Amino acid sequence: MPQLVNRVKATLSENDHPYLNGAWTPNFDEYDADDLTVIGEIPADIDGVYIRNTENPVHDAIGRYHPFDGDGMLHMMRLSGGKAEYKNRFIRTRAFEAEAEADRSLWIGCMGNPKKSERKGWGAHGHIKDSSSTDVVVHAGNILSTFWQCGEGYRLDPHTLDTLGIEGWAPIDGISAHPKLDPATGELLFFNYSTHAPYMHYGVVGADNKLKHYIPVDLPAPRLPHDMCFSKNYSILNDFPMFWPQAMLDNGFYIPVFDKTMKSRFAVVPRFGNQEDIKWFEAESTYVLHFMNAYEDGDELIMDGYFQEDPRPDPLQSLPGEYQAMGANLDLHSLKTHLHRWRFNLSTGETLEERLYDDEIVEFGTINPAYAGKKHRYVYSVTGEDGYFLFTGMIKHDLETGAAQQYEFGEGRYGSEAPFIARKNATSEDDGYLISFITDMNLDRSECVILDAKNIAAGPVCQIILPHRICSGTHAVWADAEELK
Repeated sequence: MPQLVNRVKATLSENDHPYLNGAWTPNFDEYDADDLTVIGEIPADIDGVYIRNTENPVHDAIGRYHPFDGDGMLHMMRLSGGKAEYKNRFIRTRAFEAEAEADRSLWIGCMGNPKKSERKGWGAHGHIKDSSSTDVVVHAGNILSTFWQCGEGYRLDPHTLDTLGIEGWAPIDGISAHPKLDPATGELLFFNYSTHAPYMHYGVVGADNKLKHYIPVDLPAPRLPHDMCFSKNYSILNDFPMFWPQAMLDNGFYIPVFDKTMKSRFAVVPRFGNQEDIKWFEAESTYVLHFMNAYEDGDELIMDGYFQEDPRPDPLQSLPGEYQAMGANLDLHSLKTHLHRWRFNLSTGETLEERLYDDEIVEFGTINPAYAGKKHRYVYSVTGEDGYFLFTGMIKHDLETGAAQQYEFGEGRYGSEAPFIARKNATSEDDGYLISFITDMNLDRSECVILDAKNIAAGPVCQIILPHRICSGTHAVWADAEELK
């Protein structure tokens, strides 16, 4: 039965903000729940945890709120033996605890004037709080949550969701969102970025959760990278023409610009390589929020990700004036995101590019994690609501045949990034399941859905009803029970 464990005191005022209402309405209640209502049957061969991070603000913002400013909250579904248990908890960052004590926001958001922060902040921006609300992975038996503009990284218990504290190996410039776990070695690959030279670093943490390698990656000036990629032997970092102009930084403003006249650049470095081992490759001008996977094929390093045709789109006229620019930069249809492939020839230094699918706006993809760093055939991406940062369905792409299948969550139903769960004794790359949390605005509830990855168009194998309607969210991870030991 659902048990309300805690209710966090919130000071949010009534407002018309599109990302504080509707499917983005924050949660303040923390639950433990078992004996949940299930429509269909939970597959008995699933054993592990599904964890999703969420931006979930507690206090009125200082200045204009951006959804990436929200306090981190983890939602977890534990599945084993055909049964389900649900928990959700705020991530007790230092900033969360300080604002709880002050009973108000102490830090400006990413869109505001840094001078309005009451205390020094964290990360690349230096003036905003580390809310640890962006990404989530499971590494060395614990959860690691991270913040998009580089934060301290927080470890949490994967059974209780208790915050265990700041990651001990985190460098002074922090950890960006999207560190990458190599399931073949247990190593965690990460990067960070800052407004001071060399502007980026890259590192490797061992399966024992100890820092093994850390090097500078020289960039010409501050940049705003968001993700990285890796193959069996190489890590791939990026230098996109999205940056804070120095003149603005000198005046205390952190407003990024995109210069479409500049090329994109990719740094390819051996996993334990040094700065002098980095090979740089030029490519078409773009910005990429998320990469899918990379693998080696002879002299070529092949990488798939989501290419933005318009990284700085025109304001979104469908939203009220003060939200139009922000809304456009969150809307997949405004950004025009497509699945894209880069080929880096390690011998010649040449880059070849191709659009994998022209007619589909997709992002936030997943693959079978057993194929991370290896050649993959299937990609599972989300589709977005036109005009909003909400996920409306999933598309499975077969990169060998070009075939695609689609599952729509349904009108007024919005999902999350959907990790892949391999079936026990799987016989093919797509032999498994996809899992996602759904916020249903029609029934005023949330549920966890599980789909057969071989046939997502058939719809959910089961729906597990949550004890409350949860705020929409993005990044998620699946970890088998063995990974929690």
